[in-house]
Amino acid sequence: MYFSSARQYFYQEIQQSDEYIDLAKAALYIAQEEYPQLDPQEYLNALDTMAEELREGLPPEHYPLKIIQTINQYLYNDLGFQGNKNKYYDPCNSFLNDVIDRRQGIPISLALVYMEIGKRIDFPMQGIGMPGHFLIRPQVPDMEIFVDAFEQGEVMFYEDCQDKLTKIYQQPVTLRPEFLAPVTKKEFLMRMLTNLKYIYLNQPQLEKALATVEKILLLFPDIVLEIRDRGLLSYQTCRFSQAIRDLETYLVKSPQARDADMIRHLLTQMGR
Repeated sequence: MYFSSARQYFYQEIQQSDEYIDLAKAALYIAQEEYPQLDPQEYLNALDTMAEELREGLPPEHYPLKIIQTINQYLYNDLGFQGNKNKYYDPCNSFLNDVIDRRQGIPISLALVYMEIGKRIDFPMQGIGMPGHFLIRPQVPDMEIFVDAFEQGEVMFYEDCQDKLTKIYQQPVTLRPEFLAPVTKKEFLMRMLTNLKYIYLNQPQLEKALATVEKILLLFPDIVLEIRDRGLLSYQTCRFSQAIRDLETYLVKSPQARDADMIRHLLTQMGR
């Protein structure tokens, strides 16, 4: 399979153990596939500059809530970052270069900017993959607070997360501990890519959806549903050899799947 240079850089970045993956670099390599002329270093430098400017305004006492307050003032009031509520499903909201340039994004991409700034001022934070939303959490011992980068850096406690979940699903939802568990860097990137995948499927832009699924499978090669989706998208974009390989693999791994008969029918149409 041919890999663009951006895809090769992405692949090389995610081959490292999770702790060494540079999330900003990996996200910029995802964007570089959309924007081949993009220079990732330009945006890494922009994050460095933001962190330096922020550092000058940090309070002498490095209390976590004071630091969060200072980050919020800088990102949202001084620089004007905000959640793009009017065009939430614009793919630009998922590309880190666009988020930095336009000062707009969705929860996970704004969380990435927030985390990268925090990392650079020695205030590390973790991504929290709550269902239907994305939060971040300062890595501070014995301090269970969360930050909503989409809502101007709102500080949240456990009860607030429960209320947020109920509001998202418009019905009572029990907040289980795993809903607030930190995600790995690979899981973070997969969530970014999954957002993009569904945006492209809904537009529909099948070639871009296929490219996105291919990157998901670089992160997690054994996800059976993604193998199936790569097969289906390959079929729809006339890549029949790839479609046959993936759909046959899907049937081997999930012979009793609900859509197994439909997949067999497609394979028959392709002469298998």
